[in-house]
Amino acid sequence: MSLRTPLCELLGIQYPILQAGMAGAAGPELVAAVSNAGALGILPGLNVAPDRLREQIRKLRTLTQRPFGVNLWLHSDMWPPADVSRVPAATVAAARATLDGIRARLGLPASKAAPTSSPDIVGAAFDVIVEERAPVFTAAVGEPTPDMIRRCHERGMRVMAMVTTVRQARAVEGVGVDAIVAQGSEAGGHRSLGVKPDRVTAGGIGTLALVPQVVDAVSVPVVAAGGIADGRGLAAVLALGAQGAQIGTRFVVTREGTAADFRKKAVLEAESEETALTDVVSGLWSRYIRNAYIEEYEKTGAPVLPVHAQTRFAQDIFDEANRREDASWLPLATGQSVGLVRDLPGAAEVVERIAREAEAVLVSLRAMGGARPPGQGQGLR
Repeated sequence: MSLRTPLCELLGIQYPILQAGMAGAAGPELVAAVSNAGALGILPGLNVAPDRLREQIRKLRTLTQRPFGVNLWLHSDMWPPADVSRVPAATVAAARATLDGIRARLGLPASKAAPTSSPDIVGAAFDVIVEERAPVFTAAVGEPTPDMIRRCHERGMRVMAMVTTVRQARAVEGVGVDAIVAQGSEAGGHRSLGVKPDRVTAGGIGTLALVPQVVDAVSVPVVAAGGIADGRGLAAVLALGAQGAQIGTRFVVTREGTAADFRKKAVLEAESEETALTDVVSGLWSRYIRNAYIEEYEKTGAPVLPVHAQTRFAQDIFDEANRREDASWLPLATGQSVGLVRDLPGAAEVVERIAREAEAVLVSLRAMGGARPPGQGQGLR
């Protein structure tokens, strides 16, 4: 049976499978491999200088003639960047003291550097995406504005936005997005929230509960994200009414993934229960494999700085961990699907395997007399 859904028609793809735009783990080669296999590869634009982003989009076009997406974060503390000079001195001192303790563990000198703000490049990066007419613009960790969507539509581009709640889904539908990615709490990386909640549980709705609620609340196609790494997961979210699945962790551990080999090895050896949501890496709630860095920081109870100012404040630690190839001190964004990831295939093989497994599951269920789900799940044909 065919896996084609209306989402496939909308995006011009063969399979309803999207690769997440994973900063630090996805470059043009991975994106092209996914798109060439009939799915949608997505290039991450987070903290990529506009000129460099243009180069990557143009390189990607030399590697594939198929549709692809480009992703940007639209968090309120990045666009415009938060003014770190306003962070209380006590917060900075506590964060520095905790990081200096970790530096001492690694034989690094204590740091006297002041925290720095994120580069003010989101607007310029979006201009590049529009000028280059990327087939799909995907927004995460914040919501696109009506003007952004208008500019994309004027150039024939599709717009997708990631959400974690029904309220967010209604909001982005209201400004005109073409599709919505419903991100369950199982997903690796950052919660797609434009403003950081005080408590981690504020963004913690699981995929199984979130997806059908979003499907019922909006009329545009819904893509499920979080905890999906094989064809069984794709078939499951199609049964929930989603028209596709966005997958991150599985594509990190592929031959084309740009993560270093020691990082891929750490993911391959991890179990699902080893991941946890924390804000001590970037300043925002995000799911990582728990390691020595996270444990050491959290046990001090020290506060964190604004988005990515926290990351840069600890950059020398991460650089040293990377130099040593020591995943104990280098945070690895990873979803709960990690327990399903046990090999290192090519990206095209992942796409084909997931599609084949999902088709087999759906055929088996239909043979058992299962009926199609109501709503958007009827896009299967």
